[in-house]
Amino acid sequence: MKPVVAVALMMVAILNLGACGRTRGAGLPADALDQTIGRSIGDPTTCVIIADGASRETLYRYGQDFNCERGLPACDRPGALSAKDALALAASGGGRTASCASNADGSRSVGWAAGKIDSSKRNLIYSAVMEGDRALPGEEMSARLSQAFQNAGL
Repeated sequence: MKPVVAVALMMVAILNLGACGRTRGAGLPADALDQTIGRSIGDPTTCVIIADGASRETLYRYGQDFNCERGLPACDRPGALSAKDALALAASGGGRTASCASNADGSRSVGWAAGKIDSSKRNLIYSAVMEGDRALPGEEMSARLSQAFQNAGL
């Protein structure tokens, strides 16, 4: 097999794996969420997880597995968190927003937002993270996501 063909087949397989890992549906307007989150905070390093507030079962995910599962500086507490881990903080109090440098020289940052989704239809919580040289601060992410969830009909 020619190297170019082998590389092309490998790329198709990788893309298919990424699509299979995506959580969508569970009665949520997934297409509307994809569009409105993409417009408001979309970035290749964004992860947004929406879960049932009682069971914490993931109902929707925006972003790749890697971005949702990798540990990043927690900013407001010692250690690292993933977006999946931060779901545990979403239901507490008024939610959570945090931001800090994600590398030693401060050229990259991480922004966190988590909380309850204002919805009369369901008990939903969310966790979101962005990391990179253009990551939004947690407060900005929270404000934009609140509007995005409303625009999507939650």
